Amino acid sequence: MKKELDHTGIAVRNMERSIEFYEKVLGAVLIDRYISEAPGVESEIAVMEVNGARTELLAPVNNTTSPIARFIKQKGKGVHHIAYRVDNLGEALAELEQQGIRVMPETLRTNKHGRRLIYLNPADTEGTIIEFCDYPGNMEAQPIHLER
Repeated sequence: MKKELDHTGIAVRNMERSIEFYEKVLGAVLIDRYISEAPGVESEIAVMEVNGARTELLAPVNNTTSPIARFIKQKGKGVHHIAYRVDNLGEALAELEQQGIRVMPETLRTNKHGRRLIYLNPADTEGTIIEFCDYPGNMEAQPIHLER
């Protein structure tokens, strides 16, 4: 299945300073900014775009339960994940299973823009957090069921 870079997620401590840097230094445009308080997300997200390339700035809104807060405590600010767009997330998950690549089932969700996503298990990706996502839009999106 074809995979295409969708965005890079960057863990930040200060959203305002980060947005300012992206706008002033990189010429980025702020596409969207929102807070996701969904369990296992609990982050403020700013979507920045530079010449068609997107970066998601991620800041924790709950320093106790946010995975971004945990990431910053363990590794510091910086690249959190790389997201690859696939044509169909369900089919991509079936391929991963055939290849023996595990996912993190608790990360399966649909965001406010209709993007379905899941993170691959970093133990199977040499430590890199990789997101697979699709944008079902008007296509008939099949529900995704994970074997647990």
